[in-house]
Amino acid sequence: MATAPLIIFTIFAFFGVSSLTAAAETPFVVVHKKASLLKLKSGSERVSVSIDVYNHGSLAIYDVNLTDDSWSTEIFDFVAGNTFNSWEKLDAGSHVSHTFELESKVQTTYYSAPAVITYRIPTKSRLQVAYSTAVPALETLAEKTVAYKLDLAKKLLAQYGSHFSLGLIVYLFVRIIFSPSAKSSAGNAKKRH
Repeated sequence: MATAPLIIFTIFAFFGVSSLTAAAETPFVVVHKKASLLKLKSGSERVSVSIDVYNHGSLAIYDVNLTDDSWSTEIFDFVAGNTFNSWEKLDAGSHVSHTFELESKVQTTYYSAPAVITYRIPTKSRLQVAYSTAVPALETLAEKTVAYKLDLAKKLLAQYGSHFSLGLIVYLFVRIIFSPSAKSSAGNAKKRH
């Protein structure tokens, strides 16, 4: 009778270990999307988009397709590259990158949707989907004069702030030493009468 609970415990332990092993042998896809603005001398502005696809799992993934069609053609012109790419296989522990460039046509604050990745894994017949990280709002062709002036002031303060502080301290010290105090000038005025 004591062997029945032991057998049941052994069966549950076996299924628990096998399910943990199966869960450990899966791909773990992470997609990082980033965009940066570059102001050109001609007054236009370029948006450089980079999407990195990482397979942090223990199995390879196949038929990897990237689509990032969140960029409106009314706001952006495509300069280099395209918004889609595909790879036949992405091994476990490896990554791939895709970049493209756009040029902004309109002054706006633009919110880009995450990129979509579809892929297949050998243990499942259904197509798997992953989404990239979100990109913060992009302010295209925005007037940045106030921000530029603040950045300039910060740079000047960082570069020459210590010199200015030292000069101010020396000036105040000299002024205190060489200026007559109010008490001594009041006392001298009484002695003269």
